[in-house]
Amino acid sequence: MNPDTLNMSIRKFLKMVGVQSQREIETAIERALAAGTLKGSESLPARMTLTVEGVAVEVHFDGKITLE
Repeated sequence: MNPDTLNMSIRKFLKMVGVQSQREIETAIERALAAGTLKGSESLPARMTLTVEGVAVEVHFDGKITLE
């Protein structure tokens, strides 16, 4: 195993997840606001699950997304 290769691969994966996740969340919130299912002042519970197959990793991260 090359620790530098591993580190760069993990960073690249996390950057991709972060950027794409933000886009998905923003799009979903914009749709919900347009549909009237959100008012725009909510605080939404959020959960992210990280799974890495082959090494038995499944971790949940809980937090909130605040709209105002």
